Amino acid sequence: MLNLNDKKAVVAEISAKVASAQTIVVAEYRGIQVGHLTQLRAKARAEGVYLRVLKNTLARRAVEGTAFASLAPELTGPLIYSISDDAVAAAKVLNDFAKTNDKLVVKAGNYAGKSLDKAAVAALANIPSREVLLAQVLGMMLVPVASFTRGLAALAAKKSEGDAPAEAAPAAESTEAAAE
Repeated sequence: MLNLNDKKAVVAEISAKVASAQTIVVAEYRGIQVGHLTQLRAKARAEGVYLRVLKNTLARRAVEGTAFASLAPELTGPLIYSISDDAVAAAKVLNDFAKTNDKLVVKAGNYAGKSLDKAAVAALANIPSREVLLAQVLGMMLVPVASFTRGLAALAAKKSEGDAPAEAAPAAESTEAAAE
């Protein structure tokens, strides 16, 4: 049981996380074994996601007056909260884990003040991460440069092929002249 000061500390901690967050996703975790929750927490830590089981009343107080206030009606039952500064990470961690463990049920989410249902959370989770998107953009930017480089190399190869027979022909004539 938490006393009043502990509750205030929890609300302050969650409020600080919510203030910098882009996404919050909640899921029911009823019936999940401790070992599986430990794996989920480790995955969340690796992805930079704040993952915590909270009292729903404390979570409601923490999101009150923020862009995530519309999530408050969904905060019922035994929930685990996934909060991230990255737009996709919170949804991805819970959605990926729910694929392998049917006891974790994604319930709702909120991205930048917009409420998300279970299907919208799954769609958000399927968006590639920021790093992957940046790599794809960089790859697309490098395609014209690589094509230009290949074109120059082909032109140089063709030009050197054109010069090689011209050099070979005088050498052949000189060997014929030497033989006569």
